[in-house]
Amino acid sequence: PPIAQWHSWLRHLRADAPSIHEQQSDLQRQAQLKQLARLADERWASKPSFLDAPSQTSQPGPATIPRDKAGYVGQTEPDEKQGVRNAVGGLGEVGDVEATRPEKEREKINPWKQQRGNPGESWQPEAWTPGPVKR
Repeated sequence: PPIAQWHSWLRHLRADAPSIHEQQSDLQRQAQLKQLARLADERWASKPSFLDAPSQTSQPGPATIPRDKAGYVGQTEPDEKQGVRNAVGGLGEVGDVEATRPEKEREKINPWKQQRGNPGESWQPEAWTPGPVKR
């Protein structure tokens, strides 16, 4: 039953009560919508899901064991000349970078020496002084 039209008329959202023709067309619209939804559900159910188990004709899994044993060579120990070397050097070569900065610059950078608390925590209101009277 087309209840929505009657509710909108009873709540004064529409000026006139719903007509018989309007109610019949709304029932036809609802029936057509149900039929289209049923057809869409059937189409959806007919398609295979990716969540289903894979079929027997699927692709083979990854090869974990080499088939040609002769072509497989294990990893060898690296020589002294191989690999990446550190271009900077050891800790003794680098030195202390903080010691080379001036004292004022070190203090300015230190984030732990900032003032604690809220920015307006020490604010106090001033005494009230009335303005001149306008006459």
